[in-house]
Order: sequence, then C-alpha cells, then structure tokens
Amino acid sequence: MLETLAAHLGTIAAYAPVWGLAFVFVFMTVESSFIPFPSEVVMIPAGFLAARGEFTGGAPALALWLAIAAGTAGSLAGAYINYYLAVWVGKPFLEKYGKYFFVKKEPLSRACEVFNRYGAMTTFVCRLVPVIRQLISIPAGIARMPFWPFTFFTGLGAGIWTAVLAFVGFAIGKSAGDIGYVELVNRGKDAASANLPLVIGCAAALVAGYVLLSKLVMGRNARKG
Repeated sequence: MLETLAAHLGTIAAYAPVWGLAFVFVFMTVESSFIPFPSEVVMIPAGFLAARGEFTGGAPALALWLAIAAGTAGSLAGAYINYYLAVWVGKPFLEKYGKYFFVKKEPLSRACEVFNRYGAMTTFVCRLVPVIRQLISIPAGIARMPFWPFTFFTGLGAGIWTAVLAFVGFAIGKSAGDIGYVELVNRGKDAASANLPLVIGCAAALVAGYVLLSKLVMGRNARKG
C-alpha cells in the first residue's frame, strides 16, 4: 500500500506550492482516523518539498514548520473522529460492527487493554507506536476521557511523530540529489524506524517525569491538608 501511494505522489506534489497545507491536513486527518493510511507518504514528502522550496511558504524553514503544524492539526482532527465515534456508538457496537469501518476486534481489544491499564498518558505515548497509533483514540472515547486532556496528550504525541517524519524528509531533501518518491518514502521510513526507539524512550521519560511530579505535588498538598 505504501509504495502504491508513493508512486502517485508526483502528481500531488505538483500542487504543493499552493495546496500543500490543505493536502497535509486532509491526508493526516484520514491517517489519524479509522481509515488505514500511512503517515509516511504525507509528512516525509512534505518535509522533502519544504527543503527544496516547493511547499507552501516558500522559505524552507517556514515551510517545514507550517507542514508540521498542518500535520498535527490533521492528526487531531482524525483523532476527534475516532473519539466521538466511540462516544456515540460505544464498545459493543465497535466490537460487533467495527470491521466494516476498518476497526478489527483484536487490535481494538488490545488498545482498550492498554488504555485501561495505563490511563490517559497512553494517548500520548501510543501516538508514537505503529498500528495502535490510530486506534488509541477509540478507548479514550469509550472511557469518555475529558476533552482537553485528550486534546493535549494526543496533540503532543501526534506533533512529535509528525515532526520526526517531516524532519527526516527535510534532511533527505537537503542532502539527496534527484530521487523518486517511492525511494524517498522508503528511505525516510527506514530512518524514522531506526530512530523510533529513541523517540519512544524520550516519550517514556517524559511520562515518568510527569507521573513523579504529579505524585510529589499531590503528596505535598496532602501534607498541607
């Protein structure tokens, strides 16, 4: 699927100077919803085109950050679709009929188990984990996680992943000569995968720091009370 989509990127890239932000937003919305769509074919080429001065904004650095902002906003929009779908129809419906919406029962059950075990912070960390990335918004909706914490943690995780892919594409755009989009996406995907353990490790460290700080503040408040 990834290579099939990448093969058609040349046609879309021709419109990137004008419609680049809209394309990134729409495709990342699709990617973050229940429809299977690889983020690598969106953000890596966006970073690549930004480096070449062929993306909305013109100036490479500005174009890169605009692409990341649009990608993060699209990821949030897609996550909201999953979240409110889960709030509306509930878990029994999704377990029974989710397969018709590309939501398989086994991955859904795994996502729910992870969310129920580790709580709200999973909407941050799991945005960096393949396969479960899109689905983690569904158990958050089933559990009716408060909207603003959901938005914050999902946006943070989505923003980091979007930035990683965009920066990889940007680096390739600055260093590579002529390169086809299939090769670009495959090379960028390999580079992102190689650095994924480091990214997840940093995310885990942030979570641990957050939990530790929360416990310290709660303990201090309890002693004062």
